[in-house]
Amino acid sequence: MDYKLLCSQLKSLSEGVENNITILSNAAALLWYSLEGINWAGFYLFENGELVLGPFQGKPACVKIPLGKGVCGTAAEENKTLRVDDVHSFKGHIACDSASNSEIVIPVNKNGALFGVLDIDSPHFARFGGEDEKGLEDFVKTLEGVI
Repeated sequence: MDYKLLCSQLKSLSEGVENNITILSNAAALLWYSLEGINWAGFYLFENGELVLGPFQGKPACVKIPLGKGVCGTAAEENKTLRVDDVHSFKGHIACDSASNSEIVIPVNKNGALFGVLDIDSPHFARFGGEDEKGLEDFVKTLEGVI
């Protein structure tokens, strides 16, 4: 996967756009149509002390996730990327889609504070490797520069 190209496309799609929902919607669609072997790509936004479903591509998803719960809530609470090869072995995993077997979650920050998380799921075990982690973290850094 050419993550540099994805970052460049995200930057271009966001030029002159002031609405964060629009930017996040295009970011989710860009990931959905660019990454192979995934079944969900989107965002949970940090609101009122919890994560709330934001723009995404894929099946309907969990609407709210408390901080510290599941992969998304844990990544948000710890403010660090979590790459999970087998979500079924992750203590407290929240199964929004039983077909998901691996997941990567990357916190998104704005002005030094938690804004939300990027969440990508896959039906394949160990779908996400180190190259994906670095590339998606760069994608989030690009996103943080335009929201």
